[in-house]
Amino acid sequence: MGRIADRLLELGITLPPSPPPAGAYLPYVRHNDLVQLAGVAPRRAGEKGYAYTGKIGRERTIEDGIDGARLCCLSLLANLSAACGGDLDRVRRIMMVRGYVNAVENFEEVPRVVNGASELFIKVFGEKVGAHARTSIGCGTLPSQVTVEVDALVVIDAAGLST
Repeated sequence: MGRIADRLLELGITLPPSPPPAGAYLPYVRHNDLVQLAGVAPRRAGEKGYAYTGKIGRERTIEDGIDGARLCCLSLLANLSAACGGDLDRVRRIMMVRGYVNAVENFEEVPRVVNGASELFIKVFGEKVGAHARTSIGCGTLPSQVTVEVDALVVIDAAGLST
C-alpha cells in the first residue's frame, strides 16, 4: 500500500466506486500531468440516488451542505484514483477546486459549505499537496436539485500511465 492509501485507512475512509457520468461527458480528462475531474454530486456508497437534494436555507442545513461537499470529494478521489492508475501517490498538487452550492437567495456561507471538500483534500494529501485555489459559487439550481456539486483540477505524475 502507498502513503495515501495508508492515510485513507488511518482516516477510516474507503473510497466509493467511481460514479458513472450523468450525461455525455467523461468523469475525468487527463492531458500530460493535468487531470480535470468532472463535477460530481453527493452520493453515499451503496445507496441509490443523491444523498442531498434541495436548497440550503430551505430544505437543507449548512451541515447537510458541508457533508454533501465531503461526499463529493470522496467521489472525486475515486475518479482521481482511476486517472492515476489506482495510485493516489501520483498526485503532486490539488490545483483548483470549484464548488457550486444550491442555496436560497442571499445565502452568504457558500465558502463554508465548500470547505467540506477542501478540508478533506487537505486531510488526505496534507497541506503541501492538498491546499488549493478555490472558487465557491452560490446557484439558483443544480442538476437534479442536488445541494452541492464539486469539481477539481489536479497535477499528477503521469510517467508510465497510458493515455
